[in-house]
Amino acid sequence: MWLTDLLWLVYPELCAGCGSALNNGEKCLCTSCRLNLPKTNFHVEKENSLSKQFWGKVTIQNSASYLYFTKGEKVQNIIHNLKYRGRKEIGVSIGEMYGHELRKSETFSDIDMIVPVPLHPKKLRKRGFNQSEYFGLGLSKAMNIPLDINSVKRIANTDSQTRKHRYERFINMDKVFSVAKPETIQGKHILLVDDVVTTGSTLSACAETILRVPDTRVSIATIASA
Repeated sequence: MWLTDLLWLVYPELCAGCGSALNNGEKCLCTSCRLNLPKTNFHVEKENSLSKQFWGKVTIQNSASYLYFTKGEKVQNIIHNLKYRGRKEIGVSIGEMYGHELRKSETFSDIDMIVPVPLHPKKLRKRGFNQSEYFGLGLSKAMNIPLDINSVKRIANTDSQTRKHRYERFINMDKVFSVAKPETIQGKHILLVDDVVTTGSTLSACAETILRVPDTRVSIATIASA
């Protein structure tokens, strides 16, 4: 115990939101950041603004994001620490926090399986991990629902979506995903998860591919909504 405390004094873990040193007992986020997260509460409102983004594009049962994303604010720091600094535990922790809230929502009560939006193998090797998978892992733990990382694959290595306009994002995602194991997801209600949703092009393309499997339904959950 004394060695752990000494290491913490020399190399304190930093809050993923504000960058301050975490106190003993705090995990990933300091107490202040946890209490002041910009929550959307989309999971308690079926026809929320995120759900409306998918209207006319793809049939989504329910859509929710845990937090609002604003450039330069703490949620961007959280995503950056997870995605680019390799702090995988942030994804798990945020997933557990949101999973406990989704468990209380009637609209997410009949989910059969959690599927993270997959990365292309080349990008996965370069980054070393899929941030959405760790968010999904946290959701899986909190909701007691299995996580499936094998049935849906990314077969095209697309360019980054960050600087593309809405139509370019849509074209960029054409024929990107495939279902490797349709028998695993057939007849299931899938919770498709990702880190941040902006225009919804990636999630729409992935959901559309899943929905080609008979009797499947798709709902969506993300860490943040831009």
